[in-house]
Amino acid sequence: MTRIADDELRLRIEKAADLLRGRRIALLTGAGVSTDSGIPAYRGEGATPRSNPMTIQTYLGDEAARRRYWVGGHLGWRAFARADPNPGHRALAEMESAGVVSGVITQNVDGLHLRAGSSHVIEVHGTMRRVLCLHCGQVFDRRDVAGQIEELNPWITVPENVPLAPDGDVLPESIEGFVIPRCTVCDGMLKPDVVFFGEYVPQDRFRAAESLLRSSTAMIVAGSSLVVNSGVRLVERARRRSIPLIIVNREPTRADAWADVTIAAGTSDVLPALQELLS
Repeated sequence: MTRIADDELRLRIEKAADLLRGRRIALLTGAGVSTDSGIPAYRGEGATPRSNPMTIQTYLGDEAARRRYWVGGHLGWRAFARADPNPGHRALAEMESAGVVSGVITQNVDGLHLRAGSSHVIEVHGTMRRVLCLHCGQVFDRRDVAGQIEELNPWITVPENVPLAPDGDVLPESIEGFVIPRCTVCDGMLKPDVVFFGEYVPQDRFRAAESLLRSSTAMIVAGSSLVVNSGVRLVERARRRSIPLIIVNREPTRADAWADVTIAAGTSDVLPALQELLS
C-alpha cells in the first residue's frame, strides 16, 4: 500500500481487508466519494450546509423557487458533466470486475460510478441524467432539456451573466427572465429524476438495494455521513445479519458504533488500498 503513509491508517485498512477477504461486498456510497472529482458535499469538513434545501412541496407550489432551482440545477448539471471519476470510483469498478464487489448502492446523482465502469449500480436518490414530466410521465435525456434551456435562455451560456454565491448557488438576480423548460409532449411540468427533500425513495429502488445487500456477505459504507434515513435503514439490515461492516468517512457517522472497523480518511485513498489487498 504505497499510497498510505500513516501507520495507524494502514493498520485499519489491513484489519478491514482481513474481515472482507473472501466475501461478496455491497457498497453504500455518498457524496464523499465524489468530492475528489470536484463535486462538493453538503456536509462534512469544508461544506456549507444549505439553509433552505428544495423540498418537493416548494418545487410544486412556488414558480419562483422552481425557476431558481432550474437555473442552479442547469449550472450544476454542467459541472457534473465535466467531472471525471476518481480513484475511489475506479477501484470499486475494478473490484466488481474481479468478483469482490457485488454492486454499488449510491446516494449520489452524478453518475460517476457508471462512468467509472461499475455495472451493478442502484441510484437510490435518482440521477441527474434524466428528467421526468410530472403530467404525462415522459422521460427525457438531460442533455435534451439542457438544449431547450439554452435555446430559451441564451444568456445562460455566458458565465459572467450568471453570478454565483460563495457556496456555488445562484444569486436571486440571476433568475430574472429565466424561462422554465416544459414537456415537449404535453407542455407539463418537468422535474429532474432525483429525490427531493420531502419525497420518499421509490420502493422499487429501495427493494433493489435490499436485494443487493441480501446477496452480499459484507458491507462497506464509503463517503456517507448516514444522515439520510434510507442509508441508515440499509446499514441496520446489515447489522441484523451480523455481516462485517466497514465505514470509510472523514467525519463520524450515525452508524460508527455498529461498525467492525471505522476508517477516518478519504475514499480516494482507502478504496484503492482495499482493492490492492483484496483483488
